[in-house]
Amino acid sequence: MEQERKNNMNGMEMEKGKRESGLRKGLELTMRVLALVLTMVAATVLGVAKQTKVVSIKLIPTLPPLDVSTTAKASYLSAFVYNISANAIACGYAAISIAVLMICKGRRSKGLLMAVLVGDLVMVGLLFSGTGAAGAIGLMGSQGNKHVMWKKVCNVFGKFCHQAAASVAITLLASIVFMLLVVLDAMKLP
Repeated sequence: MEQERKNNMNGMEMEKGKRESGLRKGLELTMRVLALVLTMVAATVLGVAKQTKVVSIKLIPTLPPLDVSTTAKASYLSAFVYNISANAIACGYAAISIAVLMICKGRRSKGLLMAVLVGDLVMVGLLFSGTGAAGAIGLMGSQGNKHVMWKKVCNVFGKFCHQAAASVAITLLASIVFMLLVVLDAMKLP
């Protein structure tokens, strides 16, 4: 009777462990899909950001202003190109990691777990650096810099600046999702 109760308890503990493991895998898959979507959206929003305006330039105070058509594009600023590239790389990595983890459902080795952990850590660093670079240039465009006489441009290119700001915010969210994935990966290691 006592042995039967112990076997019953061990079976219940194993079932509880399987449920927790399944729940953790479901959470990891959901977070990876979220990271994939966030990085794809951030890269797309910034990649298509473009605005053209006619700006009046006064060359000499005695002459009338000269109207010039000016365009703002993400590809004109290397920090924005870097942010788009970082998001595209993270999006590709998220897709590959989802595929690998789906293929290796039940047989995840320590080596695979370490590779995924290192990959997630690299994505965290890449996305945070892209967020910082694009955020710094966005702040410069929003506020200008009196010391080097750079004028604000967001008062002229408002739509472009709003798209860039949205992309930076989405990239920051993707960075946080990858950081949480690192925590989940670290908890799985023996």
